[in-house]
Amino acid sequence: MTAKSVPGKSGFLGRVDKHVMRLLLVMAVWMAFMALTKPTKFYTPINFQTMASQFPEFGLMSLGVMLCMITGGIDLSTVGVANLVSIVMAFLLKALTPPEGGLPGYAIPLVFVLGAALGGFLGAVNGILVSKVRIPPILATLGMSELLTGVSIVLTGGAAVSKLPVEYALTINNKIAGLIPVQLVIFALMSFIVWFLLNRTTFGTKLYMLGTNAQAARYSGLKNDRLLITTYMISGIAAALGGLIMLANYNSARANYGSVYVLQCILVVVLGGVSPTGGRGKISGVVLAIFLLRMLETGINRFPQISSYYISLIWGGVLLLVMVLDYFSAYRGPGRRRRET
Repeated sequence: MTAKSVPGKSGFLGRVDKHVMRLLLVMAVWMAFMALTKPTKFYTPINFQTMASQFPEFGLMSLGVMLCMITGGIDLSTVGVANLVSIVMAFLLKALTPPEGGLPGYAIPLVFVLGAALGGFLGAVNGILVSKVRIPPILATLGMSELLTGVSIVLTGGAAVSKLPVEYALTINNKIAGLIPVQLVIFALMSFIVWFLLNRTTFGTKLYMLGTNAQAARYSGLKNDRLLITTYMISGIAAALGGLIMLANYNSARANYGSVYVLQCILVVVLGGVSPTGGRGKISGVVLAIFLLRMLETGINRFPQISSYYISLIWGGVLLLVMVLDYFSAYRGPGRRRRET
């Protein structure tokens, strides 16, 4: 199977498919609606800068979930990984800060390197549970999520780790040239790395082959176990980076931060056109879905009469709707599916 024949494999924007077109259409309609209803509150530079600094938290986690879902699995431990990494790195930041204050220059790069390494290790454990122990991905990663949340609670006693050196938050929350948030740059770099892996390396080709037919991939000589461990390790690294951004945005760390991100990550990935059964998906669709989700949530928050408690309800409904539409789109109605089965 060549790179051209692999489902979902293309350039960064790729050939515009139905999922990307649907996202662009919804985005255009929503932007037009906000232009008519809340133009002065939505279309402001500070609003777009705020969105660009907030979505990388769950956006990075979504990239990892996307890779796992392409293999036919899923990663539900991203928030657990993110919170544990942020807690451990918060303790490290406090330990590196001298009594007189002032974070050393090497501290932030060290935190990112060690945080990514810890996330990669936790992701690799997920991969081992899935590939070697043969635990279904949904159970392995859900169990890991609960385990990591428990470890985080033990480490913190259920309280937030606060009073962090202000230099960390100022650095990560800074804007390049006064316009581009640093968080957005981190997300863009990770997105490029994932795109490159999927579309310019044999890793991407093997990933799509594995998701399309794991047994055929094994017969063709692929080392499925190693591929799964690598995939979940990358997901762990992406989750860890998301946790480090959360650490800067909240200027604290806690075991239950970002609890809604699990649903949002799955919604983003499915909305972006990644098949829950594996073997199909483009990063262009996932990135557009991330933008759209943040725009929708930011726009909803501009209407005070709509309670923020309804947002999770809306996301759950949208997720179900997208999966139903994807089902009928793939099989052109239930009649064809009955004929094929």
